[in-house]
Amino acid sequence: MPDDNWPGEWLRAVLPLCVLAAVAAEETYGYAVAQRLQAAGLGTVKGGTLYPVLNRLEEEGFLTSSWREGAGGPGRKYFTVTAAGAEHLADRTSAWQSFTERAEGLLPSARSPR
Repeated sequence: MPDDNWPGEWLRAVLPLCVLAAVAAEETYGYAVAQRLQAAGLGTVKGGTLYPVLNRLEEEGFLTSSWREGAGGPGRKYFTVTAAGAEHLADRTSAWQSFTERAEGLLPSARSPR
């Protein structure tokens, strides 16, 4: 299955956690987050999907943002992870790993006959 054809429900489930992880790596702006997600193999995440996730994470207190003037272009809204966001990321990453391990235990292996 090509990376950009993941079922939508899979991406919706993990996107907030992946966006939070991308911002936790370094202060960044939306377009750069989308590029990181695509480079990680999650496919193309359009602005209409990404920006509501960023805004929701900010409303929940997991991110903060600030506007900066662009060098010869429009300004950009930069996002930074808060202490609560870092804690949430650690907790949810652990829970996600446990969840996927349990689900994997139920699913047939790609190498085993069905």
